Amino acid sequence: MKSSRLLSILLMLQTRGRMTAAELAQELEVSVRTVYRDAEALAAAGVPLYGDAGHSGGYQLLAGYRTRLTGLSTGEAEALFLTAMPGPAAQLGLGGALSAAQLKLRAALPPELREQADRMRLRFHLDAPGWYAEHEETPYLPQVADAVWRGRVIEVRYRRWKEPREVERRLAPYGLVLKAGRWYLVAGPEGPRTYRVDQILSLRGTDREAELPDGFDLAEHWRRTQADFHERLYPEEALVRLSPRAAAALAGPQARALASGSPDPDLPGWIRAVLPIESEDHAQAQFLALAADAEVLAPPSLRSRIKAALTATAARYA
Repeated sequence: MKSSRLLSILLMLQTRGRMTAAELAQELEVSVRTVYRDAEALAAAGVPLYGDAGHSGGYQLLAGYRTRLTGLSTGEAEALFLTAMPGPAAQLGLGGALSAAQLKLRAALPPELREQADRMRLRFHLDAPGWYAEHEETPYLPQVADAVWRGRVIEVRYRRWKEPREVERRLAPYGLVLKAGRWYLVAGPEGPRTYRVDQILSLRGTDREAELPDGFDLAEHWRRTQADFHERLYPEEALVRLSPRAAAALAGPQARALASGSPDPDLPGWIRAVLPIESEDHAQAQFLALAADAEVLAPPSLRSRIKAALTATAARYA
């Protein structure tokens, strides 16, 4: 643990420059006293590390000092190659840069780690889109990504789902998100809103600076957006009992709702739970698809609809 921590301190100072003992302690989740001891150990080992006292002080390496040590473990080297996404990188115009970075990283690895990384690259492949999702062209993705990176406002003609279908928008890009093979732009200025990049019909860049809201965090915003979406998507509830096979077929919020369920008192092995549903129309189709592996107990209106549908189906096959 100590050797790993010493290497982490060395690499942080090399990449970030001056850092205080308190900042290092927070990053490493240790006490400030431990950082002091680690700094003394690095200096004793010959690392040109020095510290300045005072409010603006801190530790830093001697100017020009660099270490060739990466400190990568086998798992870390494998993980780095597993995170490489040539498809999305190429869409962003970074395919060549990603390939070059991989070559440089591979060349810097010791032989044993290089072998492990190559095995990971050859045996694992990320294909994010679903089986039945059609490939959607995103011709303006490189320009959008450039605007996000440079922090510049863009003017777009955008196609939306409601009338008027085509609208003009001036957007301040906050960030890009890749979700299930589809690119989304989170942008202002009217609060963070989400736009599908493949629905941009034309784009013109500007030199106007796009200002991020104070404290904006793209990952946290996206997490909240997804949570709000699921809450709006499933506004109603149904009490059902499910066989193990039906329970295993559920996904998303419905699968999570099973954790609050309980064994059904009448059917051993079955579970009784309150599940979120989009609407009675959607729930009727969903539970009919589960056939005899599911039974709706409430609300009575949904139970009656499913009973009527089953009766009509039985009559048709009589």
